[in-house]
Amino acid sequence: MQKIQNEVAVSVPLEPGINIVKIRSGAFSYRTVDGTVAEPLVLLWIYGGKVTNQKTEVEVGATWSSLNGYDDTLTLNVKEKATLCAFFFDTYLEDNEGEVFLSVVRI
Repeated sequence: MQKIQNEVAVSVPLEPGINIVKIRSGAFSYRTVDGTVAEPLVLLWIYGGKVTNQKTEVEVGATWSSLNGYDDTLTLNVKEKATLCAFFFDTYLEDNEGEVFLSVVRI
């Protein structure tokens, strides 16, 4: 987990309140050799403070989630400051391509 948190992922703090996370633009391709189309997807690791995922309604100190597509959202009720890590993973890194831009809005 420390490698993801410190070396692999892009991390942002989540302040207390309702935070909505979504893919704003971009796409990721895990295979470029056969014309595979890039997808708007990202994996999320949230840790370091108490949060409740609106979909599960369970308060946790750490959780995983994913966003798949531009219309997918993750709504978190952040009760204690936490950290959101966004990343991709693949076993064959040489043919990965693309980038995804996230939007995090606190309301």
